[in-house]
Amino acid sequence: MKLPDPPLPSYTFTIYHRDIFEKSNFKNYDSLLESRLARCHARARYLTLAHESKNGSLGGDMLELVPKSTDTYNNGEYVASFLIGSQMIKNYLLVDTGSDLLWWQCGPCEANKCYYQHQPLYNSTASKTFRKVDCDQHGFKCKTDDPHFYCNLQSFECKYDVEYTDGSSVKGFIADDVISFVLDNRPIRVMFGCSKDQTGHFLASFSGVVGLGRDVSRGYSLPSQFGGNLMSMCLPSVLSGKGSVLSFHTTKFPRATSAKLLPNHVWPSCYYVNLYKIFVNKKEVSVDPSWWNFKPDMTGGVIVDTGTTLTRFPTDFYIIFRTIFRSEVRDIPMFEYPAEPFDTCYANPDNIELHFPIVKLYFGSVDSSHELVLAQERVVLKIHGLYCLAFIG
Repeated sequence: MKLPDPPLPSYTFTIYHRDIFEKSNFKNYDSLLESRLARCHARARYLTLAHESKNGSLGGDMLELVPKSTDTYNNGEYVASFLIGSQMIKNYLLVDTGSDLLWWQCGPCEANKCYYQHQPLYNSTASKTFRKVDCDQHGFKCKTDDPHFYCNLQSFECKYDVEYTDGSSVKGFIADDVISFVLDNRPIRVMFGCSKDQTGHFLASFSGVVGLGRDVSRGYSLPSQFGGNLMSMCLPSVLSGKGSVLSFHTTKFPRATSAKLLPNHVWPSCYYVNLYKIFVNKKEVSVDPSWWNFKPDMTGGVIVDTGTTLTRFPTDFYIIFRTIFRSEVRDIPMFEYPAEPFDTCYANPDNIELHFPIVKLYFGSVDSSHELVLAQERVVLKIHGLYCLAFIG
């Protein structure tokens, strides 16, 4: 008789929208939102160019625009808090589902090598649980198949040099230490990038990046280190001003919507999900479900990405979706001059309570356990006094 495997330990941490930390830098809500939309556009452009370049459909000048890494630091929209090392230093790290490296600033730093951060700087020499990981130690192998990592034959350190979309870069070596998840105070030893040399523009509110990429072959992202095969999250809305949670091996939400993660060997780090159908009120956006499947070259599919605020559809699908949405809006005038980058906006001159169509997403099949009903603030976004359909084609 085969006994069932024991349950895997669960890990849960708090996440916040980054705008909580940055709103004081903007004169008003609209300027804050414009900055967020600019990051969203840059991230979406990056993903498009990177996917096209990997499949050989880009060349020449366009190929030079493709960033050297998916670790797009400045495009992270969500922030996680952790207690790091034996001293349990609290740091905030940007969350990135497209990154395969967990890293944070690692003192002691040489002059002008580490950027200023609001939280106390983690100091590896003060942490009793810190360990430097050699290139070949305890079964660990430096992942030299990735050009961003290499073994220094003098120090035998596993070094990395990662460049981001805006030209910023981080350099350091792989080490391990204990981090604690603030919500359940569960400690776990993780490998991380001990970053010693940062150049470019980094925000003082955050001390590093939580790479949540799915690529288990590299072993540097957080979920790859404890075999995270189930992830549940409730991303806080940009208006909530509150934290939420992200969990591995468990779900904290009794009425959660379930979506299957689909493997993609060309883009193993990305979170592809099995989107099946979309409804606006009771009207189906009528396309064959195979529309969302991978093509033979593994392009296509639907990605969940923490760096993009807006949902983006293929242009031809978006036109159908938009047409149905407009037809379902009742007694709300559409504004002739929409706010960019949107093309469907509504005015509310009388400042009354508005009710827009309900958008439902189904994953795998049309039933209640796979139904995701979007909250109105995730369907329509208020900007410059207008209410705009928060989807892009």
